[in-house]
Amino acid sequence: MVVKENQVQFARINGIALHYQVVNGPPDKPVLVFVNSLGTDFRIWRDVVVRLFGKATFLTYDKRGHGLSDIGTSPYSMDDHINDLSGLLDHLGCKNVVVVGLSVGGLIAQGLSARRPDLVQGLVLCDTAHKIGEVDFWNARIAAVKEGGIASIADAILERWFTPAFRDPGSAEFSGYRNMLVRQPVDGYTGTITAIRDTDFTAIARAITVPTLCVVGDQDGSTPPALVLSLAKLIPNARFEVIPGCGHIPPVEKPEVLSEMISAFLSLLGAPAHAGHQRH
Repeated sequence: MVVKENQVQFARINGIALHYQVVNGPPDKPVLVFVNSLGTDFRIWRDVVVRLFGKATFLTYDKRGHGLSDIGTSPYSMDDHINDLSGLLDHLGCKNVVVVGLSVGGLIAQGLSARRPDLVQGLVLCDTAHKIGEVDFWNARIAAVKEGGIASIADAILERWFTPAFRDPGSAEFSGYRNMLVRQPVDGYTGTITAIRDTDFTAIARAITVPTLCVVGDQDGSTPPALVLSLAKLIPNARFEVIPGCGHIPPVEKPEVLSEMISAFLSLLGAPAHAGHQRH
């Protein structure tokens, strides 16, 4: 499917200016849609897109309140994020996409598959779950950010995101991703925390019928392997894979491994439903 030009775009969806980018691939290849984690923008997927170039058409975007997209009215519900993505896909004329969602992006992907099954042919759920965190945890984070800004808790967040090896203070790459986190709009960040806090997709996960791959870094401090495995066990016939030496953000820390997993998953989409699925 050829979507649009290979350039940065903006579209007004549900009253919000969403920032997105399309990289076209061969028309007979699937469309991969990447959905970011809390506190990041679509640049986290760059090294995955580069490695998979030619195997798909790619759509990356900044969810509301992140990157160059509008903040809108904060706080948000998960429905706000789901409706934004479905609206963007309708705007671009995308059908039968494979959604790759990271952390809150994985919740958005699950919600989209339930709300708009006509749009989704497969899911890659990275470092996410059917329910992430507890109410008190998220309320404390909202309070801390409102009092001191994202920078005041950035170090604690980055310890959950990345392995010690990646968190080298002398690393320009690590500094760059810290900048990405602390420069996100506070209202967008806390508004999305509210959406995560109030979401429990246990029933939705059990009802997923499209092929699904669940992936997690073995050192993920935000959604640990046991939590992601619990999601995989809920989804009928889901595959479960662990990335060694990786934290919460595989497209940044282990893009080569994640790309290989996505490529293998794409090759299975046309296989019989029982083929290649891993039992838990």
